[in-house]
Amino acid sequence: MKKIEAVIKPFKLSDVKEKLIAINVHGMTVTEVKGFGRQKGHTEVYRGAEYTIDFLPKLKLEIVVPEDMVEKVIEAITSAAHTGQIGDGKIFVLPVEETVRIRTKERGREAI
Repeated sequence: MKKIEAVIKPFKLSDVKEKLIAINVHGMTVTEVKGFGRQKGHTEVYRGAEYTIDFLPKLKLEIVVPEDMVEKVIEAITSAAHTGQIGDGKIFVLPVEETVRIRTKERGREAI
């Protein structure tokens, strides 16, 4: 099993969710986060004063899938979250040693 963590622009969430549902991804966790990458924030003017916004709002998606679904999930996220602009996000793939469904005590693939 693998855990896929994706950091995306907030307005792309519904597009990503639709693509993931279409490939039978049954669940994900979404967290509001702030961060910066190469774009290093931006400046805004508010009431005549200029402010530097260092950390931009993003969403972090966490999805655990069997290994044979990883490439499908990556393709779904990249195609739905892509705008072509800087700050589209990143995807990280991590190993998952064990999954346990608390309610039924199922383990492994059945617990996803």
